[in-house]
Amino acid sequence: MSLTDDLLSQLQGAPLQQVSQQLGLDSQQASGAIGAALPLLMGALGNNAARPQGAEALLGALQNNHSGLDIGSVLGAVLGGGGSPAANGAGILGHIFGGSQGRAEAGLAQATGLSSDRAGQLLKILAPIVMAYLAQRMSSGGQANASDLSRILGQEKQHVVQQGGVGGGLLGSLLDQDGDGQFGVSDLIKLGSGLLGSGKR
Repeated sequence: MSLTDDLLSQLQGAPLQQVSQQLGLDSQQASGAIGAALPLLMGALGNNAARPQGAEALLGALQNNHSGLDIGSVLGAVLGGGGSPAANGAGILGHIFGGSQGRAEAGLAQATGLSSDRAGQLLKILAPIVMAYLAQRMSSGGQANASDLSRILGQEKQHVVQQGGVGGGLLGSLLDQDGDGQFGVSDLIKLGSGLLGSGKR
């Protein structure tokens, strides 16, 4: 089972209800939107972790801010407006998407029929959950290192792209910065410090 599918299954039930209430959506709408947003977040993280310094920075963030947290408590903190780094969805999204955050939100809104405000809110809710989930996965495998994280997230990104669907399409269009339908070297150069994990903005 892919990371995205595993996390999606963990969000069914009470977490889904909480998110749908927070966003003012019915549970079916919320489920569809989460199903589109999670692969986008996972794939973008896979992109960040493709370079050693990106993987190192991400691993550091997971270990320092997100380890030992369960999804329920993170969701509670996020919805309760908790000020901890672990619940700071906006800050995490800044690191995940960099300068492409607006495009990610607009793309998600367009694909799911949500308003861009709601799409942005959903990503802010899910980003800390994704980080807590990855921290859990990395710590459960024993000694976590950046190359393992890079490999795991690289496989996940491939899975998202191959699976296609809304999430795969969103990820592809986000990574294809020059709009030529292909993700190549020029896109990587354009992404530069943005998507590939730089320091605090």
